[in-house]
Amino acid sequence: MNTVILTTTFLILILAGFIFTLMIFYRNRQMVFLENLKNAHAQYENNLISSQLEIQEQTFQQISREIHDNISLSLTLAKLQLNTFDWNDREKSVIKMESSIQLLGKSIAQLSDISKSLNADIIIQQGLLQALEEEMQRIRQADQFELVYEVKGSPVFMDSNKELIIFRIIQEAFNNVIKHANASAVQLQLDFCPVQLVILVTDNGRGFDPSRNKSGGNAGLKNMETRASILKGEMQVFSSADTGTTLLFTIPIE
Repeated sequence: MNTVILTTTFLILILAGFIFTLMIFYRNRQMVFLENLKNAHAQYENNLISSQLEIQEQTFQQISREIHDNISLSLTLAKLQLNTFDWNDREKSVIKMESSIQLLGKSIAQLSDISKSLNADIIIQQGLLQALEEEMQRIRQADQFELVYEVKGSPVFMDSNKELIIFRIIQEAFNNVIKHANASAVQLQLDFCPVQLVILVTDNGRGFDPSRNKSGGNAGLKNMETRASILKGEMQVFSSADTGTTLLFTIPIE
């Protein structure tokens, strides 16, 4: 009987030790998992902050470029006409006055468009789709190409920071089209699938060799690819000379 009791006690102690060891092992694994999760979250936050700083810097550059190329010219012409204003020649004075008013009005409209385009608060206030609708309307007003904007699936509202990065990706894509594509037709399509958002930007412009362009260090393509990767997404480029270009982005919906 004593032998049975001792054996049973010994087995119970071994079992208790085994269970205790398993608990410690599980606890350590849990702590490692939580630490890795914390590090991944911190890395994501750092990448997000870096992307936001990059977007901010590009925003300043875009403001400077828009003011220099468009608004500065209109204001300079208005100033020139007002400086040569001659009260003794009423007919020419009226023409110069009307022209100056038109130039000033054009400058104010352009400033308003720039403000709407670059204001991040529009994402928070109206959401990604409405912000894109207004951006597409602004691009249509330039009358450089025929533009089709289409949304498929059931739209999902995401974190405002994530929507802002998506908005900037699309802005960069259209900026490349305007600068380089020489296209007559462009299509933007957003397809909300169950687990991801698929974005297509297609133009019928001159096209290019993606491999050569990538090795040449195209900043626009790199910016879009970097921002997509921050959102754990991917970017694919389909293009060749004289066949147009398609940019395909797949962004996970979390």
